[in-house]
This record gives sequence, structure tokens and C-alpha cells, in this order.
Amino acid sequence: MKYIIIPVTNFMQNCTIIWDENSLDAVIVDPGGEIEKIIIEIKNRSLKLKYILITHGHLDHVGACADMAMYFSIPIYGPQKEDSFLIKGLTLQHKVFGLKKCSEFIPNRWLKNGDEISFSNIKLSVLHCPGHTPGHVIFVNHKDKLISMGDILFRGSIGRSDFPKGNYEILMHSIKTKILTLGDDYKFIPGHGPTSNLGIERKFNPFLQ
Repeated sequence: MKYIIIPVTNFMQNCTIIWDENSLDAVIVDPGGEIEKIIIEIKNRSLKLKYILITHGHLDHVGACADMAMYFSIPIYGPQKEDSFLIKGLTLQHKVFGLKKCSEFIPNRWLKNGDEISFSNIKLSVLHCPGHTPGHVIFVNHKDKLISMGDILFRGSIGRSDFPKGNYEILMHSIKTKILTLGDDYKFIPGHGPTSNLGIERKFNPFLQ
């Protein structure tokens, strides 16, 4: 399995492309904006994009979803249905966040805890991890021990819980019962900033002490 992180928009959101190096089948996680920049990376590697995967409904993570889906004729999967109010409110979000207005969309499939996304020989397990938003999900590749984390856990920090329907206690419960139980050797790609692994965060992240 290969992946590349493409920071997009002024929020430097980590859009991630994951692919099988033999078939070149790929998925993209959280295309938050700057669609031209993302398309260049896909075409330069001759990747065959299969799905768009969304961790949660904030605009800086979904801003290019509709245009990407139309350009590549592929479906959008995620997040969990509790984030539907955010997807429906994209017009309001672009005013609040100060980002470029994006095309509206409805996901082809809402995801739930325990779902699995497969392409080529790669399998991504879906874990529902509310707290930052009520419908936030993460994608876990157990074979390569890699997590697409979204905005739940960061290097040295955790996701914000002060957005609409966010909840600090629920966020911490998600981290402790869904994420840290995976094992210290799992690496993760957060929604913003540098990668880390669960062992480092368990030991040094001040929010987990």
C-alpha cells in the first residue's frame, strides 16, 4: 500500500490518496479543496480512483468532494449519518470558515461502525468516533497499521469539541475506547499537521495523560 498526503486550503487539511501499488486502484480521503492540485497528483501517478471517503462533514474536509465525484464519476462514502446536518449546511459553512463556496452533494453511502471499504487487496475498516462531530469516522488499515484519523487525534493534541454538536467527553471516550485500543505501533495521518503513532501519543500527548 502506498499513500501521499496533499495539504489543501488555507487550513492545510491533509487530503490523502491511498493506492495499491500493483493495480494502481486508489481512494481519496477528505478532498477538502484545491481540486486541480489533487487531480495533478492522481494523473502523475496514473492512479485509478475508485471512491471518495469522508471522515466528517466540515467544509475544509469535503470542499472538493462534489467536483471530484463528478470529474472521476465515482461515489462518495461517509461520514456517519449524524453528520448529515453539516453536509446539508455547506453553504453556511463556507461563510463561517471563509473558504471558497463548494458544490453541494449527498453521499452515495453513509458509513457506520464496523463497515469495511475494499479495493484491490486493500481493506479499510470503519470506526465511528464521535466527539469532534457526531458522525465522525476513521479508516483503519490493519494490515499496514495505518489510520486515516480526520480531526480526532493529532500529534500532541486532540480535535476540537466546541463546534456544533461536538462533545469533549464523547471525544475522549472515542479516543480511549476505539483508537488507543488498536495498538501502539499504528501510525496515523491526522486531518492537519504531521503524522504520528499511537504509542508516541499515549506516552507524550498531554491530553491523554
